[in-house]
Amino acid sequence: MGIAVKLRIEDISARVRTIDFVEPETEVNRLLAQGPIREYRVERPFAVHLSHYRSGMELFFSGSLTADVTATCARCAEDFNVASYRDFRFVIAPKSMGEVNGRDLTAEDLEFSVYEGEEVDLSPLMREQLLLALPTRPLCRESCRGLCSQCGANLNLNPCSCSIQTLDPRLEALRSLKVSRR
Repeated sequence: MGIAVKLRIEDISARVRTIDFVEPETEVNRLLAQGPIREYRVERPFAVHLSHYRSGMELFFSGSLTADVTATCARCAEDFNVASYRDFRFVIAPKSMGEVNGRDLTAEDLEFSVYEGEEVDLSPLMREQLLLALPTRPLCRESCRGLCSQCGANLNLNPCSCSIQTLDPRLEALRSLKVSRR
């Protein structure tokens, strides 16, 4: 699984501190393989640059991450490499702040995550940021022509020799109708 990067809450002060670390790709790849977006694979550990500080009990984080990702194109089904980059910013607060007047906060009330205990595990937060950096529909390039719907040939490589029938065969009878103009 890899080593988790954790910060002790008492070590986070009002002074901004910066850390750089490398997050293992294994857990992200496991999540990708199990989830609905299976077109991606992170090739190696990804780099994280993170600044953090504390104001009261709230913890503020900002930074960026960079990862080498292999994706399968949604149009032509070919693998391609892409560098994934994301700037991020988030706030986390103690779980005890998640209740106001005896009721749980709604999604509209919460614009931040919560933590519990004496330390914050950054690994799940960084994995989430990497997943958010991935496009929902990977394309090898905007102009990708995809696959022929009849023979499956990659149209980026060569045009296929299939005849393109633009008219729905169910509407073929309408082709012989004559329309008179008055």
